[in-house]
Amino acid sequence: MSEAKPASTGGRDAGSDAISIVQRGNLKALETTLRKQWRLGQNIVLCWSSTENGILVLLVPHYFLGNYSAASDPVDEDSKEAFTRKLISGERQKSRDEFFEVANRLGVSATFIKLSTPLDGEPLVIEAVEQIIKRYGISYVSSRAVLLFDIAEFSLYTPFEQASQLNSLSYSLNSAYNKLLTKGIEINFARTTTGDGYYVWNRNLSPGANRDLLHFLLLVIADNAMAREASKGNTVPLIRTAYHIGSHYELYQAEGVNPTVFSYIVGDVTIELARMVDLAQPGQIFLGDFQVALEEGDEPTDTLGFLQYCSEACKTLLGIGFAGEEIEAMSCQASGTVDDAGNLAARRFILTDKHGITRGAYNLQISIGTGGERTRDLGLDNDYLTAGAPEAEKESGGEEMVDGISVNKLQNRARKTVSEE
Repeated sequence: MSEAKPASTGGRDAGSDAISIVQRGNLKALETTLRKQWRLGQNIVLCWSSTENGILVLLVPHYFLGNYSAASDPVDEDSKEAFTRKLISGERQKSRDEFFEVANRLGVSATFIKLSTPLDGEPLVIEAVEQIIKRYGISYVSSRAVLLFDIAEFSLYTPFEQASQLNSLSYSLNSAYNKLLTKGIEINFARTTTGDGYYVWNRNLSPGANRDLLHFLLLVIADNAMAREASKGNTVPLIRTAYHIGSHYELYQAEGVNPTVFSYIVGDVTIELARMVDLAQPGQIFLGDFQVALEEGDEPTDTLGFLQYCSEACKTLLGIGFAGEEIEAMSCQASGTVDDAGNLAARRFILTDKHGITRGAYNLQISIGTGGERTRDLGLDNDYLTAGAPEAEKESGGEEMVDGISVNKLQNRARKTVSEE
């Protein structure tokens, strides 16, 4: 540890990239005070601003933002909901003027937290404060890629087989991470369990993070496929997968008297993923219908443009090893039909969920060539794609009836279908 310096430097040597003892004390005091003010999740923190001898924070009850945003127009950029989303997006640090402007608009008072020494303005310290503040609040992300892996027919297996399959899928996630790391690609991925699978996302929000997460998906699918080839019994899962880019909220749930260090996400993107996977066949991979910029400052492109970009970038994955074999060729594409000129026209599917809400999706196909001129085609090919109702409904012989009345109608549900546009 470097020798202590005057308070204005925060006890940091020039060139040191570690947080000093003095500033660590500030962070600990901030954490302790916020935990008390948090009150087991009763309150959340919206934003903060540094002062000469501490920091100012805006604390509100957990239901405050919902009440404040109610009955506002979500499309109107000046609406309360739009203001709220902007407030809890990105960095939470505000200038003094910005801080009190927010406080006045919300009609809440600032809370002052005294620190023993002035807060250091170094990036590491500010980032540490940001992470603490976010743990005691809720965040909004307007665009992020998220994956959903779902184990097919999970409830039909014994508890031991279920545990084995979840462990196998978890290993495939970790294996894909390590394989990307050998190529200098580090995915700071987070995951939460759904009970029979995982939501997975990249904590990084750069445009390249979306591409990296798709490549991560390709390697997870490949690892799972090779594990199934070598497995016996029901220890390795057959999975259904979906990839989508959209908005969500992120929060840290309470565990006992402390917020967890792991975040949870919920929002449009998780809803879309759940609806897609619900209509996917075992082994199928769905891509949502989205718009995204390929690089910083680019105009947004659609799903097919993004997929072509990612497929061309698959060359960075060549040489990665699987079960003693190295990847010599790799590509991914949306399933489609070839016209007379030899051009591939992607097939776009319309998924209708139980609420009668429709969404567009594409079926992803993966081709991996390894040593010995062996090629693995993963995902469902055109011959297995369903055009109509899901298999589960077809096998049941149609809608369930009670006294001659459709159960779907009694429960105000629509019939779930997959149709081609």
